[in-house]
Amino acid sequence: MSAPPAPAASRLASIDLIRGAVMVLMAIDHVRVYSGLPAGGPTPGIFFTRWVTHFCAPAFLFLAGTSAFFYGRKHPGLSRFLLIRGAWLVLLELTVLRVAWTFNFDFATYEMAGVIWVIGWCMILLAGLVKLPVTVVGALGLAVMLGHNLMDPLMGPLVEALGERPSAWAWRIFYVGFYAGPISFGENGPSLIVLYSIVPWIGVMAAGYAFGRVLVLEPARRNRICLALGLGATALFLILRGFNLYGELRPWDPAQGWLGFLNTTKYPASLLFLLMTLGPTIALVPALEHWRGAVARWISVFGRVPFFYYVLHIPLIHLLALIVSAVRLGHVSPWLVAHHPMGAPPPPDGYTWSLPLLYTVFVVAVVMLYPVCRWFADLKARRTDWWLRYL
Repeated sequence: MSAPPAPAASRLASIDLIRGAVMVLMAIDHVRVYSGLPAGGPTPGIFFTRWVTHFCAPAFLFLAGTSAFFYGRKHPGLSRFLLIRGAWLVLLELTVLRVAWTFNFDFATYEMAGVIWVIGWCMILLAGLVKLPVTVVGALGLAVMLGHNLMDPLMGPLVEALGERPSAWAWRIFYVGFYAGPISFGENGPSLIVLYSIVPWIGVMAAGYAFGRVLVLEPARRNRICLALGLGATALFLILRGFNLYGELRPWDPAQGWLGFLNTTKYPASLLFLLMTLGPTIALVPALEHWRGAVARWISVFGRVPFFYYVLHIPLIHLLALIVSAVRLGHVSPWLVAHHPMGAPPPPDGYTWSLPLLYTVFVVAVVMLYPVCRWFADLKARRTDWWLRYL
């Protein structure tokens, strides 16, 4: 396939590349959801299949904040835009994306607050924060990211004390999330699994918003700051994790080896999880700014339309899983229309895929998505219709 036109000069190539790369990596884990393989696990192959996708959510949230910064430089009414877009994302998570994950309409039993949900709520909160100076927004974001693990000693007692009190749902949505189990809205109401709590992700988005100020600096200075921030965050992760000083619910035992060292907490995201993923991501910005060629242009297509890609890739992967089941088993397993990705029972005997099959389906999905995403990226480059801003 011929390469798409190069992005406009006003776009930073490195940001489109990073965003595109994490969108592609994200598909690996979402194929894994339907493969029956565990999230991490007994072999290095399965562990790193999951671990490499840990970079996706932090980069997604961080760069969503950066995109808000650049949107505000070009358009008036940033707060209003963030409010509307945030509410739109929350609605889509609970309706369209919920059906895409499950292929069922059992809304009364199962709902999931995933990454699009938390991006939506963080945008709504950021709509208020952007009224403050950029440096203050960045400082608040860093304070949340660096300080939320101070609650670690209280996490267990807090979860036990929540019980079924009316305030329990607020604690789950804002902080403890998946750690405290699902939220039940009444005896016969729906159950909401909060996979991504608002804290610390609002801190990540706020820090990403302030990071936009770095990206508009003169290139040489920008690159120095990105390297200092990225390598500094990575070094801080190595020190804090290596000596079990702070920032992680699960201490590291040297007997666990490197897999245990890298196995940090994602739900809710610990400081070490964020340092481990955002540090290398930021450090790559200077190098990727000069990456050219067909592969770079190919990846950048996904980075120019990340939300469009996200909405399409889940039902496509789910559909491919149905086809794989029909070919391998002779029928579509009922397990594939259960409450994925967090509420499904264990896969039935004989269902689980091999890693080569998982990666084959992943490649097929990404290749199928490319021409559609390229078409939409070109459409957005040619037109300025208001509704395109929300996709």
